Amino acid sequence: MNRLGNIFDRSFLTFLIVGVVNTLFGTAVMLVLYNVFGCSYWVSSFCDYLLGSILSYFLNKRFTFHYRGTDWGSIARFALNIVVCYLLAYSLALPLTEHALQSMHLSKPVVENVAMLVGTALFMVINYAGQKFFAFRHRS
Repeated sequence: MNRLGNIFDRSFLTFLIVGVVNTLFGTAVMLVLYNVFGCSYWVSSFCDYLLGSILSYFLNKRFTFHYRGTDWGSIARFALNIVVCYLLAYSLALPLTEHALQSMHLSKPVVENVAMLVGTALFMVINYAGQKFFAFRHRS
């Protein structure tokens, strides 16, 4: 099987399904915190990933990657992966969105809402690879 086939195997489809559930949950948390409770961009997106990551760990461990280990190593690798993906995705999303929308003269809350959605998409793409090849890798 070619290299691309190894990356996008059956686990990718399961990851997407789990991701939809997890993303709906986390995005709802994030947008409610930002728009209803007035929390900042960073606090809102952080809470999304803190709570969403707990759900994601258990769903992906069990259903996506069929990882049966109960070691602290998988938890540490998963947490490190989430932190790196979060910082990368959201640090890129805000300036990219601000730059892309600057000519539209939108309000800061509108731009930050769009940036949070862009960050969610970026996160999902890089997170899959991190979970598959780092957090839940199977030992040979």
